[in-house]
Amino acid sequence: MKSIEDNEIDLEGGKLEKDRVKTIRSNRGIKIHNQALLSGLAYCISSCSMILVNKFVLSSYGFNAGISLMLYQNFISVIIVSILSTLGVISTETLTWRLIKVWLPVNVIFVGMLITSMFSLKYINVAMVTALKNVTNVITAVGEMYLFNKRHDNRVWAALFLMIISAISGGITDLSFHAVGYAWQILNCFLTASYSLTLRRVMDTAKEVTKSGSLNEFSMVLLNNTLSLPLGVLLILVFNEVDYLSTTPLLRLPTFWLVITLSGLLGLAISFTSMWFLHQTGATTYSLVGSLNKIPLSVAGILLFKVPTSLENATSILFGLLAGVLFARAKLREK
Repeated sequence: MKSIEDNEIDLEGGKLEKDRVKTIRSNRGIKIHNQALLSGLAYCISSCSMILVNKFVLSSYGFNAGISLMLYQNFISVIIVSILSTLGVISTETLTWRLIKVWLPVNVIFVGMLITSMFSLKYINVAMVTALKNVTNVITAVGEMYLFNKRHDNRVWAALFLMIISAISGGITDLSFHAVGYAWQILNCFLTASYSLTLRRVMDTAKEVTKSGSLNEFSMVLLNNTLSLPLGVLLILVFNEVDYLSTTPLLRLPTFWLVITLSGLLGLAISFTSMWFLHQTGATTYSLVGSLNKIPLSVAGILLFKVPTSLENATSILFGLLAGVLFARAKLREK
């Protein structure tokens, strides 16, 4: 039989064990919370940095070969994802001809989306690019109605209306307005919306032709970037960027190669951090952070590149960014 002292020791030990379990649970909670915060910061930093670095390359360096820049960035993504897949860090689907044929139409839109984004950034300041990107939401909402018979409530349409007003007023008050840049950005909005709408349909078909019957995000990153390489080479020849690349002194600058390599790494980082952040939080937080992320990006774009602006233009941009936040909230409540 146990003595009174032994029973007291057991009770004390049980108490200590409970305290230890509580501490472990508490630490787990802190760990998850820290991962959510860390993944959110990583997503925001990589997303903002990618746009700012691309703007720096195209405008500050005056690099006049946006397609070549896209090709180099995608090539870096293919190399890194392939290495990670070979090492067993991530899993990717085998690229078969059946899968390529199914995915090729959406890849053409994907390449067009990247190229038009490059072209628009060359002429338009970062703040206006982020404000005009809201037009994509309008096009996507209309596309969902006609393609998927989806109905939106009044709050969504109200936010979309505010986005349109912001885009129009922002363009009118833009002191550095450039018609070519705006044309490329509007085309980019249509292609981005088309990519989003087409991807939903193609993904289901693509899963049926894979060996595993599924298609994860890493496989889509590899598939998109791999297929973009031959198409990118063709477009470089069509737009005659070869002559420019053979004469520009920028390719002889080690710092320039460092910057464009950084842009490629950031492009891949966006893919990884967005998936990590979405996994750690959820669609609600992910969407809201994505909308809020445009505000510091716009401010950074104006300050870093010393963009001439006015109170009216700044108000229009802020108005549009806030409308984006309202849109995200309305869409989430709609579900």
